[in-house]
Amino acid sequence: MSAPIDIREVTSAGARREFFHLPMRLHRDHPRWVPPLHMDERRRLDPKANRALAYCDMTMALAYRDGRAVGRIVGLINRRYNELRGEKTARFTHLECTDEFAVCAALLDYAETWARQNGMNRIIGPMGFTDQDPEGFLIEGFEHEPALESNYNFPFMNAFMEQAGYAKDVDYVVYMIPVPATSPGSYEKIAARIQQRAAVKLVEFTRRAELKAYIHPVLNLLNDTYRDITGFAPLDEREREDLAKRFLPVIDPRFVKIVALHNGEVVGFIIGMPNVNEGLRKSGGRLLPFGWFHILRAMKRARQLDLLLGGIREDFRARGVDVLLGEAMIRSARDAGYTHMDSHHELETNFRVRAEMEHAGGQVYKRYRVYQKSLPPTSG
Repeated sequence: MSAPIDIREVTSAGARREFFHLPMRLHRDHPRWVPPLHMDERRRLDPKANRALAYCDMTMALAYRDGRAVGRIVGLINRRYNELRGEKTARFTHLECTDEFAVCAALLDYAETWARQNGMNRIIGPMGFTDQDPEGFLIEGFEHEPALESNYNFPFMNAFMEQAGYAKDVDYVVYMIPVPATSPGSYEKIAARIQQRAAVKLVEFTRRAELKAYIHPVLNLLNDTYRDITGFAPLDEREREDLAKRFLPVIDPRFVKIVALHNGEVVGFIIGMPNVNEGLRKSGGRLLPFGWFHILRAMKRARQLDLLLGGIREDFRARGVDVLLGEAMIRSARDAGYTHMDSHHELETNFRVRAEMEHAGGQVYKRYRVYQKSLPPTSG
């Protein structure tokens, strides 16, 4: 008979270390799993570093059997999102466990109980604080490389979710977009015609310093264009500042494309980053002492470009801005020797963006699922 499972809230420094290190042990023999950067993981769950925790409630827990950690979970309540949407929805994230349903069920029960005690009537996940956090369990495409900032779970997690009474909330699809060896000869004429007709210009970069003037306009546009996306809550000024500080040092300016009015006002953008999975695996998620070397080397050797963020102002959609951005990114990817691009998460119901991906030759090759469960109030 198996020993009972003991769920403990993470409250001590020692328990936090165990929480962060547990995935390395669970995924030791999982060939495509990629360790997250330890500094990012700690920042994400540190109230002093993550501005989102000013308006999110959080609990962290570990599952133990015979004194050994066998699972973990984070429960969240994004009060800003709930107020904007008129919901009472909790979230779970960072769910990891051994291949034992009882462990998964105990962790989910902990998060559900905590959510009910805080007045929530529904829970969804995996979903983090903001849209920039990994979300959804991979349900198709386990044979492919994960993109940056995305989950790579064991397949058994999806069976466990259904067994625990969870159902699909929403699916995200991911496209593989081939980078052609050559561009159609008409590209320059098409680009010129779009820019003239829409009264816009394509802005490209060669140095990181050139990006600084555009970072905040891009993040402001992100707030506007992402407002209806599942789970998204607008970022305040300090959060946008933090996001800029976090990404600017590692962004390759070649893979930032902006479309602006002639007065400089940003109306569209797309940001890509080289896939550095190889470097993260070799570094074990640590930058020091040699992690930077492995990651920089992986950036130079990468053949997959991950498309992290993109958006077009509503009044400039269907005016060719998407074509301008997409063709410019494909051209830069080809010049840098990339063979394909990963679209990152796209809502399965976002048919406009999906049509753009398919027009560029993209095919769905991965799918992620966010699960949901109703939480009836406790009796008595």
